[in-house]
Amino acid sequence: MFKRKIYEKLLKWKNESKGETAILVEGARRIGKSTIVEEFAKENYKSYILIDFSKVSNSVKEAFNNLLNDLDSLFMVLSLEFDTPLYQRESVIVFDEVQKFPRAREAIKHLVKDGRYDYIETGSLISIKENVKDILIPSEEQSIKMFPMDFEEFAWALGEGMIIEYIRDCFEKRVPLHDSIHKKAMFLFKQYMLVGGMPKAIDKFISYGKQFVECEKEKRNILKTYRDDIHKIDRAYKAKVLSIFDQIPSFLSQHEKRVKIKSISTDTTSIDYEETFFWLSDSMICNECFLCTDPNLGLSLNEKRNYVKCYMGDTGLLLTHTFDENNEGQTNYHKELLSDKLSINKGMFFENMIAQMLVSNGHKLYFYTRYNEEKHRNDIEIDFLLTTGNKVSQKLIPLEVKSSKSYKVESMKKFIEKFNDRIDKAYIIHPKNLSIREDGIICIPAYMTICL
Repeated sequence: MFKRKIYEKLLKWKNESKGETAILVEGARRIGKSTIVEEFAKENYKSYILIDFSKVSNSVKEAFNNLLNDLDSLFMVLSLEFDTPLYQRESVIVFDEVQKFPRAREAIKHLVKDGRYDYIETGSLISIKENVKDILIPSEEQSIKMFPMDFEEFAWALGEGMIIEYIRDCFEKRVPLHDSIHKKAMFLFKQYMLVGGMPKAIDKFISYGKQFVECEKEKRNILKTYRDDIHKIDRAYKAKVLSIFDQIPSFLSQHEKRVKIKSISTDTTSIDYEETFFWLSDSMICNECFLCTDPNLGLSLNEKRNYVKCYMGDTGLLLTHTFDENNEGQTNYHKELLSDKLSINKGMFFENMIAQMLVSNGHKLYFYTRYNEEKHRNDIEIDFLLTTGNKVSQKLIPLEVKSSKSYKVESMKKFIEKFNDRIDKAYIIHPKNLSIREDGIICIPAYMTICL
């Protein structure tokens, strides 16, 4: 059982909603939704019932189908079926894998209005989006997104919580970490890249003495689960989703990393490819990053959706995906990445990791490029654009990701020159310690992305 930040969000919901809304925990498969919700139910209620709709009995399904107008009888059936007493305003009923039985999700409206118990739902977006065609989504349902374990949660799992506090303190003070601690933090960051944020993969890594073999087996199993889910899509573009999923490492290995959707399809099928990318994003298997043509206060107002960068939602899975998840003997890349000797494009994994960290911090991803007609190439490329979040005086925060210790910043300097009046701060994210350049650009180590 790992410490997860979403626990505090569930606690806030319980204290503030006072039974007036149910909460749906959305997320990709295998990120630990059921585990953390059941732990929360155990610790915060007098009793709880967890209904796993992936394997629930027919009697429970029949109760939801036939007894919504007789809730006394419904609750009696549930209490007897699960051999658990229910206490008014002191019990919670968990609908686990609710997408498997949409009727139960639709029932939330009546159950919340009844007011006797609290309700928590968990579901994989992969299937939730597929199974809402014939039901009324309850307005009494609020949702929160759950992601793979982030770098801070990974550090907690490995007993390195104090280093996170030190990282945050140094970021606030704009001072570098002590050199030895910086090296330790970067080594921890590389381990996080390799293992990823899937709880069972992290558990295998820790349980087997920080060895990668069992961890890799777990990640291959998760990738197989994703492929199996894609095969269950009830849409004409199912084959395209699988094709794009398999090509993600190839897209990211390109210099520009972005995909022009019409370049991989004819005009008649481009809409299918748009749906493909959006499906992978909705399922939270991938994180989409859109081109912003005019970086300004509302980045979404100037997004161009036919240019997209498609990052894997978990970098540990991307590494396994890239190095052939069917080859159980492939472990050389672990040693190469830890020693900075990875022979293939390390930048794609580094950039994917930063995208993952930004998304888990609540950011929507945008990038910017400018094409130079005279040079016939892009002369400005900014990997990510954030905003300060202040609606009154909102400013841009451009980020460039550099995976090596030697690099140029010409693109960032041109961007600052072009949009100087719109910019709050500019960051280079690199493997080196924190420093501030003479031109004001702040260079931070990759692990400090948690502070943005």
